[in-house]
Amino acid sequence: MSEVQPEGERGRGGARVVTAGSGTVNVATGLPVLDHLLALLAAYARFDLALEVVPGSAEAEVAGAGSALGEALREALRADGVRGFGSASGTASEALAHVAIEAADEPLLVSNVDLTDARVGGLATDFAGRFLQAFVDDAGLTLHVRLLHGSDSQHVLEAIFKALGVALADATRTL
Repeated sequence: MSEVQPEGERGRGGARVVTAGSGTVNVATGLPVLDHLLALLAAYARFDLALEVVPGSAEAEVAGAGSALGEALREALRADGVRGFGSASGTASEALAHVAIEAADEPLLVSNVDLTDARVGGLATDFAGRFLQAFVDDAGLTLHVRLLHGSDSQHVLEAIFKALGVALADATRTL
């Protein structure tokens, strides 16, 4: 089990993750679409996830959630006897995404997905990109996200978060 209560420029919040869980989720980011995506991630990872973000601007809430989850998983991804790397593909209707992760000393996000012009859940910015960057920075990961097919923004995001959940489960698996 990992737990963290981060505070700082990315917003305030806290997360608790049980990697050997059952997919139980209690998430309150203030953004229903992000809550839904995090629930998918936890379900596909089979992680128990409790995450809460102090209300603020949408950008701060998104970054705070990513940061809290990243910090909560940082040690689990580096624990003795775990793989520390994983990959998976995920689908949602017409969307197909592939995600590969590895614990790294220099965090890096590489993605061919650009949702800056998409409006998902009433958010006009690429909130998924903000979330993933904060997550990668605080988890200490190299994360590659590839969209292989998809046009509906909601489906694209669901495919990415499902694949990320499976890849995280793979990375935290005991060797």
